[in-house]
Amino acid sequence: MVSRVYTASSSSSTLIKKQQQEVIQYLEAHNIDFEVVDITMSEEKRQWMYKNIPKIQWPEHGNPLPPQIFYGDTYCGDYNDFFEAKESNTVSSFLRIKSKSASRNEEI
Repeated sequence: MVSRVYTASSSSSTLIKKQQQEVIQYLEAHNIDFEVVDITMSEEKRQWMYKNIPKIQWPEHGNPLPPQIFYGDTYCGDYNDFFEAKESNTVSSFLRIKSKSASRNEEI
């Protein structure tokens, strides 16, 4: 499975653009496999994202805003959750990525 970052390429919000860019740059810099899903290009993808974000994670008003992060079909969190994981050095567990050493131990 791969991590997916749901983004909005045509957002007029500089904050959203900055947050999307920060997530993508971090994943690229750490060689983490991921794909970008642009919700502005597909109503179906936008609706899938909304449907699969737990209601407890929704803002008090409006819809959840990008970036939203999933591992396969499993919701990981939004930018704030990602930022907290980055600051606490727990991005691997946030993204549900097994460490290479854990994978090697399972093979033994």
